Amino acid sequence: MNEIKPFGDYQLDVLREVGNIGAGHAATALATMLDRQVDMQVPKVSLVPFEQIAESVGGDEAVVIAIFLRVDGETPGNMFFLISPESAKLLLTSLVGVEVFPEGEYSEIELSALAEIGNILAGSYLSSLADFTHLTMAPTVPALAIDMAGAILSFGLLQFGHMGDHALLIDTMFFDGDDKVEGHFFFIPDPDSFHKIFRALGVPAGE
Repeated sequence: MNEIKPFGDYQLDVLREVGNIGAGHAATALATMLDRQVDMQVPKVSLVPFEQIAESVGGDEAVVIAIFLRVDGETPGNMFFLISPESAKLLLTSLVGVEVFPEGEYSEIELSALAEIGNILAGSYLSSLADFTHLTMAPTVPALAIDMAGAILSFGLLQFGHMGDHALLIDTMFFDGDDKVEGHFFFIPDPDSFHKIFRALGVPAGE
């Protein structure tokens, strides 16, 4: 397995550009779907060890809503979009405009809207990364779950097999007036995939 070396400023700038372009694509796609303007902050992009993913969203026992899917192609991996129930309700109310049920309950319309938003985000960031690397990356049909972050990540390990040791983390922020909604997007390439991605981006890995 190839070791992932710490990133320098240049390498992080490349990943930030991937995140910026993906966010732009996502905002445009969501605006088209919702027929209204969607504002998204320039995302924070970082590389985090797998064991720190749950910490990024409040810990293993933090309840989150997750949209997850498998990425097929030249660089297979796993994708997760994690958002807190509070942020999800705010997103549904202010951005999507659907009727929001009491906390802890989700209607079929709410779940469908969240799944579609997660699908658009994942597709936009994946398309951006594929454009940068010129590698084929095809997302599978996404699934949605509401559970503790640790349980969701463990389920992903069971369903998709061993995941890579690091994840590309893109913190996404939506704006609607004074309301701010933050979501966390993770791309976890399979162990051998990360080396291919970095090589395509001109980033030394394990050299």
